[in-house]
Amino acid sequence: MRPLLPLLLCASTLIAQAPPALKLGDPCPAFNLPGTDGRTHGPAASGPMLVVFLSTECPYVMATQARIQTYAARYAGRVAVFGINANDVDAHAKESLADMQAQAKGQGFTFAYLKDAPQTVTRAFGAVCTPDFFLFDGTRKLVYRGRMDDSWRDPAKVTVRDLESATEALLAGRPIPRDQIPSRGCSIKWK
Repeated sequence: MRPLLPLLLCASTLIAQAPPALKLGDPCPAFNLPGTDGRTHGPAASGPMLVVFLSTECPYVMATQARIQTYAARYAGRVAVFGINANDVDAHAKESLADMQAQAKGQGFTFAYLKDAPQTVTRAFGAVCTPDFFLFDGTRKLVYRGRMDDSWRDPAKVTVRDLESATEALLAGRPIPRDQIPSRGCSIKWK
């Protein structure tokens, strides 16, 4: 029963604090956020893009972060990848930019990892969990919001790679199924 607790917290956060989530076809919210590399990042004008909301402490993120990095490396040059951490640092000190830098370095992140301290970008996306995946097409319209794969805990047990399948379909110009399974994760720690 313990793995369901963060998911249940995530659902209650959605109801209590988060705005309505982006729907398929909605445009990507604008953002310009500080990264772990000391630079400010925002989306390019065009091209496919993945935005994933992350955490430094969430067990769901810890179990999938190597797979997220593998995804970023596999699609480098074809899909821009941004990780965003919006967790409240005042209540969760380990979610600081310094801790994010240690996480990025330790995992060898090759994608921009950004801090949304005011949480405005995260609210604009309607993100509720970590990890929470948003895939946009070349015109910055949302085409996929769902889980990474069918085994968040154990990469050896993955049999369905939902995010990868959606990305391959996007890059090949094929339709992406609209029946998408939501990601499981820890609730975003709102202010």
